[in-house]
Amino acid sequence: MTDSDTTLRSVYIWIGEGTWRATVDAALSLAPAGATFTYRGMLGRAGHDPGERLEALASASAADLIEAAARRLGRPCERREIHDQTERAVVAASATADLLIVARDGDRSRLGPKSLGKVTRFVVDHAACPVLLVWPDEAPDVGTIPPPPHHPHHGR
Repeated sequence: MTDSDTTLRSVYIWIGEGTWRATVDAALSLAPAGATFTYRGMLGRAGHDPGERLEALASASAADLIEAAARRLGRPCERREIHDQTERAVVAASATADLLIVARDGDRSRLGPKSLGKVTRFVVDHAACPVLLVWPDEAPDVGTIPPPPHHPHHGR
């Protein structure tokens, strides 16, 4: 395998409020030539829009968030805003990616499966490409791993 065989050509960065800096920084550490940003909608699934005013505000906020992420990345990138069922749209986009970068968005105080929200868990479980899962902040200490399940001893 040559260096050109291992070059990432298509890195998708899932941008979400509160976690976007960690995903962009992870992309920078990989030094890809370009990336596609996908925005995790603030108002939830399509068809559940609370009104035109909120949609306009959300669209402006999404554009601002994507612009901030692109500035942080500091290199040319494609920008894509998703207004659909988030988890399915991100999984569909992953079919054309060499790598998908996602940040943990659940319980950040301890290690374990609850560190992923429901939508992120779906994406991690169904992505059609490798997934780089990053902590948006410093990772919790390994002492926060949940204890093993208790199995009663059955004497014979």
